[in-house]
Amino acid sequence: MSRSSDTSAEFHEFFERHYAELARFAHLLTGETEAADDLASDALVSLWHHWDRLRSADHPLAYARGVVANMARERIRSAVRERRRVALFWSRSPEQVEGPDLAAVLDVRAALVRLPFRKRACVVLRHALDLSEQETAAALGISVGTVKSQTSKGLAELEEILGARAVGDFATGRGNR
Repeated sequence: MSRSSDTSAEFHEFFERHYAELARFAHLLTGETEAADDLASDALVSLWHHWDRLRSADHPLAYARGVVANMARERIRSAVRERRRVALFWSRSPEQVEGPDLAAVLDVRAALVRLPFRKRACVVLRHALDLSEQETAAALGISVGTVKSQTSKGLAELEEILGARAVGDFATGRGNR
């Protein structure tokens, strides 16, 4: 498949303009620095394969965010499956596997990882990336009402984990850097 230099230049400009944001989004969703770069790169490779169609779309960035979110979701699911397999293997002994250490000190990123994926994605898009409810809905392929409820519930859960002041700092952009 041959691409024109105009198409290549257009995609390169899109890549340069949005790669860092997509990597940051992936990092906030997964909590993994190394995975963030991989997910952003993989999403952009996927976009490149469909660039002829996407370049004329109304919101190619929203589509890119959706691709990153889906890839992050699959990575998280894969990691959970792997942890379950390992836990199952080691749980063959008569000892019970202990739960998480609730006394551990948690920062915002660690607390975000504890949220269910959709709540985490809504909170991150709305408050870390400052997207509107409509932009968040478009990126995740859900309704604006779902964005509102998931964001509200996610912030409430973060408040339980971190305390009201830390969540207030995060929601206003002072604690997510």
